[in-house]
Amino acid sequence: MGNRADDYGTDVEIYIKALTTTIHADTPTGAPAKLLDLLDQLGLERHEQPAGAPIYIWHMVPEHLGTEEQKRLATRAIPALLLAGYKVNCAPEVFDKAAYQQAVREIHAGKSSPAAQTPEPVAAASRPAPPRRTP
Repeated sequence: MGNRADDYGTDVEIYIKALTTTIHADTPTGAPAKLLDLLDQLGLERHEQPAGAPIYIWHMVPEHLGTEEQKRLATRAIPALLLAGYKVNCAPEVFDKAAYQQAVREIHAGKSSPAAQTPEPVAAASRPAPPRRTP
């Protein structure tokens, strides 16, 4: 099963799923456990299909949060993912510049989550949102 991360060659694609208000964070098929665990630690909820022996895994921002808090949580995950060396793309309608800047300041001040404080070297930067294809 393909997903946006597979399609765009990124480690994490953060976007609002079509026809919903749900913020997804897709990882490529066969993503390393270390990446999946980091997304868990950053507050995103892991989902698997089928349960038990998943062939498709994705993360979502908790739906019990308000719309703006969902965007902040998704955006605040980006600096930690980049610092850990992952290639991340975030759709403009999700990205919250102030939340991103605050997360970066906290990482520099050593106040971020434990996962973000022990990163691997940075290997890639964020790229602009790819053009969306319509059928």
